[in-house]
Amino acid sequence: MPKFMFIYLDPAEQPDSEPSPDEMQANLQKWWDWLGKGKSAGWVVEMGEALQPGGKIVAGDQSLTDAPLVEAKEFVGGFSVVQADSLEAACEYATGCPIFLMGGRVEVRQIMDLPSPG
Repeated sequence: MPKFMFIYLDPAEQPDSEPSPDEMQANLQKWWDWLGKGKSAGWVVEMGEALQPGGKIVAGDQSLTDAPLVEAKEFVGGFSVVQADSLEAACEYATGCPIFLMGGRVEVRQIMDLPSPG
């Protein structure tokens, strides 16, 4: 069965106020509930991880740039790996993602099945 990566895209513009600890916990619980349901149903292969904001972009000339780029309208907030019969089916699984409650999006990309070397 084909595998797909869900790439969670957070809006670059964040709300003016930080969520309270209770709001953060409630939001995290929505993620665990959604991913746990997918794991139980068999379509979540790897729950993945959330990513810290910031980072670096390394170019071929070994130059470093702060990431995400200032002009970015959104940034990668995390990822998961799922399996589905088709891209359309994977997109259907993504429709329940809690990121939509925060104005984010999910990029769904099929993982290439490359042969092992040798």
